[in-house]
Amino acid sequence: MINMPRPRKPYVQKETTRHGKIVWYFRRGKEARIRLPGVFGSKEFNDAYNAALSGLPVAAKKEAPVLTLRWLADKFFQSHRFNSLRPNTQRNYRLSIESACQTGADLMIHEITSSDVRSGVINRESHPFAALDYLKALRVLFGFAVDNGWIEKNPAEGVTFKKPKTDGYHTWTGEEVAQYQKAHPVGSQARLALDLMLYTGLRRSDAIVLGRQHVKNGTISIRAGKNNAEIVLPLLRPLAQSIEATKTGDLVFLTNTRGRPWKNISFGYWFRKQCDIAGLPERCTAHGLRKAGATMAANNGATPFELTAMFGWASTKVAEIYTAKADRTRLAERAANKLYPHQVKGAGIEPLEALENKASRKRR
Repeated sequence: MINMPRPRKPYVQKETTRHGKIVWYFRRGKEARIRLPGVFGSKEFNDAYNAALSGLPVAAKKEAPVLTLRWLADKFFQSHRFNSLRPNTQRNYRLSIESACQTGADLMIHEITSSDVRSGVINRESHPFAALDYLKALRVLFGFAVDNGWIEKNPAEGVTFKKPKTDGYHTWTGEEVAQYQKAHPVGSQARLALDLMLYTGLRRSDAIVLGRQHVKNGTISIRAGKNNAEIVLPLLRPLAQSIEATKTGDLVFLTNTRGRPWKNISFGYWFRKQCDIAGLPERCTAHGLRKAGATMAANNGATPFELTAMFGWASTKVAEIYTAKADRTRLAERAANKLYPHQVKGAGIEPLEALENKASRKRR
């Protein structure tokens, strides 16, 4: 159980056409069915649902002019190709494509060029990862148009944007973990949230769906929502104690204030608030805990293959980043011990002022 379904509204029916298109209807009792426009949960959908629930007429959806960017986006969002993607991927694509439609909805897709796509990327250079997401989404969108024969060439192909060099999310330090633990004692949902991510290395999207059904004989088994990788790891004692001390949900350990499973984005905001309560800086995020766990394991000698199995990565490429850092630290300590054989690990170097004071006392 990776992706918890969103609660279905009363009187709503879902159907999938023979073309793989998902459509929604409102039907109360024996009343006539009413077609609900838009994507489930969207503002357009909710407005139509509320109107139908109140007995008001539901306005028919206005179709965008054929072969415009807005028309293509709507076709893509209704397609099996889009709806078969994982929820997080759907969300990222939708955000980027809707961003493009804000300024280019009325453009004819056969008139959109690589220069237009490149301009959109350049306009987002101040947010490089948003620029990358934008470019990736447009490649998929126009690829969908090419495959359907609506355009001959994908204007996003050949457009490049260099991925920025960065260490990514901040890795929590031991002091930051201790500060959070002090503010949120064992038995609280806030503490359980930290323990789940720290002692399993799960992404937050997986941590919020983890429940007792995933634990058997002291072992956690779950499939990662991002890449469907199977993750099997031991239930560590601190986490087991935290779970038993906390009031949890029936199917998930972590629940919101209404006792329901968290949605990924909402959980991120809530966890950030718990960090604020603990007085932690903004750089401390849920994903940073995952990096902290990988760093701790690598520093304690975990191999790339062991890290890959635990954290559900598709290859050892990411794991090698952590083990390389750990190896450099160990090699540096070994080299330092050869340079100064009596060096004590973690002792550091005495300040120059202290060394000068020692020399002065000797001269006296």
